[in-house]
Amino acid sequence: MKLAEQVRSGEILALSRLLTLIENDSPEGQEALAELHPSTGRAHLVGVTGAPGTGKSVLVNRLTQHLRSLENPPRVAIVAVDPTSPFTGGAILGDRIRMRDLSGDPGIFIRSMANRGALGGLARTTSRMVDALDAAGYSIILIETVGTGQAEVDIARAAHTVLVLEAPGLGDAIQALKAGLLEIADILVVNKSDLPGAKRTARTLRAALKAGSSEADWNTPLVMTNALDGEGIPELAAAISEHQIHLRQTGGRGEKDRARVIGEMERLLLYRLTDRFKAAQIDGAYERAIERVVDRELSPLQAINELLKNSS
Repeated sequence: MKLAEQVRSGEILALSRLLTLIENDSPEGQEALAELHPSTGRAHLVGVTGAPGTGKSVLVNRLTQHLRSLENPPRVAIVAVDPTSPFTGGAILGDRIRMRDLSGDPGIFIRSMANRGALGGLARTTSRMVDALDAAGYSIILIETVGTGQAEVDIARAAHTVLVLEAPGLGDAIQALKAGLLEIADILVVNKSDLPGAKRTARTLRAALKAGSSEADWNTPLVMTNALDGEGIPELAAAISEHQIHLRQTGGRGEKDRARVIGEMERLLLYRLTDRFKAAQIDGAYERAIERVVDRELSPLQAINELLKNSS
């Protein structure tokens, strides 16, 4: 049986193998993913982003447990993007001791992946991994961004519903305003609601949401949670479900899917053209251009323009 057929039939080992092939950009993985593409587009993709210390991983854990406890539980997959180890090139946190509470449930699949220096909170192959999990029959896929503190706006084009997490005492409410994270939030979450300052953080964010509100047909809700003890998790799950229904009723789901395809194709085009451009440079022209920029002989733009001129 071919790899794509094994993945469709729910074979976990085949799925794990495919994800590894995808992460390594293997031709075999590309071929299998192409065969699986007609089977994608059914899962609801939930992005979870926020600065370090906001409790993203614990919240993802609790949210998954809650979803699996429902009367008709969905199959849930988690894609957790981690910083890259400088020694191995792999994900520093691996498949997470913090997710051990979820082990043993056949309806849950967890995969950590290294961001390998990619900006925007996602890795180069995150979207393709999500497609594989979608084709494998997982109806909800949680995508946890790397959480390095930068504006991780790529997740806005990679998910149907974006959760932006904040927590008291980190100064993140103001940082979120500066970074534009509130603009991508479909649901705003103030986690660690038991800590001092949680209500103040919520007030600040509610005021920001009100000030920035537009004529959009979705009013971003703010949900307070304490993921450690599960407080607020049912309300968060309900808000996700409401947003999912809203997207289907308004046609927003199709718009999100189109934006996701555009984002992925633009990323692939950028990566492929960059790799091809570097490979096409003869006699070390690209490396020499780098040195000339380092030595302040050329600006980066001048160097690229010169390389393009010489390549045409």
